[in-house]
Amino acid sequence: MTMRKRSTLLAAIFSLLFSVFFTNATFAVTGNGTWESPLSVTQAMDLQNNSIQTVQGYIVGQPTAASTVITSNYPNDYALAIAESPGETQTSNMLYVQIPSNYRATFGLQSNPSLKGTQIKVTGQLTAYFTHEGSKNVTRMETATHGEPGEEPGGGTGTGTTSPYDSTYYNSALNKTGAALKSALHNIIDDHRKLSYDAVWDALRYTDEDPNNRNNVILLYTGRSQSKLTNGGGVNDWNREHVWAKSHGNFGTAIGPGTDLHHLRPTDVSVNSARGNLDFDWGGSPHVEATLCKYDSDSWEPRDAVKGDVARMILYMAVRYEGDSGELNLEVNNNNNSGTSAPYHGKLSTLLEWNRLDPVDSFEMKRNDTIYTKYQNNRNPFIDHPEWADLIYN
Repeated sequence: MTMRKRSTLLAAIFSLLFSVFFTNATFAVTGNGTWESPLSVTQAMDLQNNSIQTVQGYIVGQPTAASTVITSNYPNDYALAIAESPGETQTSNMLYVQIPSNYRATFGLQSNPSLKGTQIKVTGQLTAYFTHEGSKNVTRMETATHGEPGEEPGGGTGTGTTSPYDSTYYNSALNKTGAALKSALHNIIDDHRKLSYDAVWDALRYTDEDPNNRNNVILLYTGRSQSKLTNGGGVNDWNREHVWAKSHGNFGTAIGPGTDLHHLRPTDVSVNSARGNLDFDWGGSPHVEATLCKYDSDSWEPRDAVKGDVARMILYMAVRYEGDSGELNLEVNNNNNSGTSAPYHGKLSTLLEWNRLDPVDSFEMKRNDTIYTKYQNNRNPFIDHPEWADLIYN
């Protein structure tokens, strides 16, 4: 065997071992397959062992072949595809569900096309369907929040948007504004599972997975798709970017704010270094590698496609860390905070503008769902309800 072939074989073996190890390592932090604690779609896809389990996910279309899921003009009521995000488009991230005859009139997409995007629970046998990861011999199907399909997600906000979590997770925050809304959201997202800084490496391989290539992650500032395994400190490696700069509050990599996945993203090593602890604002010169980003002596402007993402991560941190339980009190402001260790970040007016200009996309929604179901068990409320930013800060 030549040296090149041996190297290729070893790389393939390492990739396989990594996949098996990480799948097993993260399995226990989500549901256990009961109706009260359903499996995530990812769990169910990994556990195709003919066991009877309950799975929760969003209806994204109807499977008609192993790699084909249609999203309109449904031919019948026989099958569903569910995913962890309502905007998922990759069949490799979907579980195919065989609908039994007694549920077809209620859950079949030909009869009920408006169910697309609805979150449901399904109890059935985890086994292949259309030669794809699936759930068959289903015994129970209900919408995740109401039991009967066709109802709007509960509660509402009075601001024109709804979330599948309104009647449950966000119930205590509905119809509030200003400081009352901020306080309610803090109490909702405050208690969550905390990761070690080493565990962040593996988590980012899944939270920021390239939807078109499951072996890669998407780097935040460059938008580059890069192998999950090329993390480190070398040239063109990716590392762990603290979007809320860790020197703004001097929390470093401490468990808590230093390891909170809701503001940690994969970025190119040299781009991460160039951004440093700059506040976020418009203007500056293009970065030589992240050419769609601009920066100057006191600010960093990310590429247009993630301006809203950055804003919502910063706003999450300001609501999550409010100074109770011995934690830092992080706040957003309109100042230049780059030269201090004070627990402030800016620029608030720009971040609010970016939140409006760059709407939440499917990648961001899936990331929020993955952190919630697999890792921390809390959500970024500004991804579910972007309008809450203006209700709190304007």
